[in-house]
Amino acid sequence: MAENNNGRRVAIACQGGGSHTAFTAGVLKKLLKEKAAEEHDYEIVALSGTSGGAICALLAWYGLLMNDTNKAVELLDSFWRDNSANSPWDRLLNDWLLQTNRFFANTGGTLALSPYFYPSWGQDLLKSMLEKHVDFERLEELVKPSSPPLLVGAVDVLSGEFKAFSSRRDRITADVILASAALPTLFKAVHTGGGVYWDGLFSQNPPIRGLCGSKPDEIWVIQINPETSESEPKTVHHIMDRRNQLAGNLSLNQEIFFIEKVNEWVEEGYFPGTESVIIKVRRIPMLLDLDYESKLNRDPAFIQKMIAHGEERAEEFLKELVEASRKKLSEEVPRGY
Repeated sequence: MAENNNGRRVAIACQGGGSHTAFTAGVLKKLLKEKAAEEHDYEIVALSGTSGGAICALLAWYGLLMNDTNKAVELLDSFWRDNSANSPWDRLLNDWLLQTNRFFANTGGTLALSPYFYPSWGQDLLKSMLEKHVDFERLEELVKPSSPPLLVGAVDVLSGEFKAFSSRRDRITADVILASAALPTLFKAVHTGGGVYWDGLFSQNPPIRGLCGSKPDEIWVIQINPETSESEPKTVHHIMDRRNQLAGNLSLNQEIFFIEKVNEWVEEGYFPGTESVIIKVRRIPMLLDLDYESKLNRDPAFIQKMIAHGEERAEEFLKELVEASRKKLSEEVPRGY
């Protein structure tokens, strides 16, 4: 029997962050499982994501389009299993990249090599994995006017314009997802839809305001980058980590501020005669203390750790949601009853 979550209409926004977004996969898995089991009463009306978050959102969205939440869960598991460093050679390469990047981070240097000077095998491999898990040709027949939309964040390198590809008006292709994940230090810019795109981490991480068009009651943000720091960063490594965390949250907090400001205007009656409603924004933050370089870590044990943490955090989030609903309900019951 479903817990009383008041039949919420929910939009889910997935922040990007390399291998850390395996956490997002774990959160989505748990939310989808609970929905399939009818343990909680909520409807997913839209999804958005940037970079790795866009990949997770895509896989969940694809399952929802097929009306098969179990398939969505399977896709999230299988993609991250395939994306892990499974072979001995791949594990050696993974360890070398981590150690090299941590060395440069600790010394204040940079590993500077343009992705245009070596083959795009990384992007090609990612594209093949996406096409293995999602039949992009079939998407056109699956997407209906009533389907939950998918928003994918990217930025046009030449114009500087933020782009949120929307399944309501744009064709979602493997190149669209690659555009959102085109971190310029690792991948070449992606040419698609008449634009030249870099990773959406430089624009909307993830797109949030566009989710309001689906009229959700709430927006649940799966957040990779921590908001706070327990101590003042003093070493080069810790300074770089904190700088990257703050930069990763900049657009997120700006978008949430916009929605909260509009909520204030609605409460104050600035939109009389309209159907404007309050949209509650809730966050599901990752709580592990990880360095920036671990966003490149594809070690299978690390990936599974991130997924497990995501499932744990989603379970805690849903429990807190139920308790909040019960508390609100008890406060609304007149005394004497």
